[in-house]
Amino acid sequence: MTGSKAIVLVRHTDNDGDVLTPQGVADAVAIGRTLDGAFNVAASSGAQRATQTVGCLLGGLGQAVPGGVVVIEALRSTVEDRWRAAYRKAGAGDLASLRSADPDLVATDSAALADGLRSLLAMLPDRGRALAVGHSPTNEAAVLGLTGTMIPPLGKGEYVVVVESPSGFSVTPPGGNA
Repeated sequence: MTGSKAIVLVRHTDNDGDVLTPQGVADAVAIGRTLDGAFNVAASSGAQRATQTVGCLLGGLGQAVPGGVVVIEALRSTVEDRWRAAYRKAGAGDLASLRSADPDLVATDSAALADGLRSLLAMLPDRGRALAVGHSPTNEAAVLGLTGTMIPPLGKGEYVVVVESPSGFSVTPPGGNA
């Protein structure tokens, strides 16, 4: 029987445009100091603010990541304008509200974003762990698509742990903001 694999899925820290603010840098380094290390690989959605957050988290962690930092573009939505439009229509950023505003968006993009998590899990050895940084509400949508669990919106720097075990997928509640 194989063991579980886990992804620590983080929302990037405070930013100005696509660059972290000085506070965002400090927060990401501080969060990195609190993480339980031993990551096999780290991943970014490809956005500069996410990649910068990964670097700062790893700097705070102070441990080598054998698989390095990879970009998994499937962790970032290709329809960000639709997410913004759904937010404006819903007046809120939680997935239930966004689903009321644009049910097709949440259904289809949750499935696509879940594929990004699956591809990261496929990179991991048995009992492996990954660190991944993305965005809100698409991190939450990826979790919904993979686990069927709707989690509350992640604040900047908050994270959940997504686990793949022989019995299926699960997710921990949000935590870990600086």
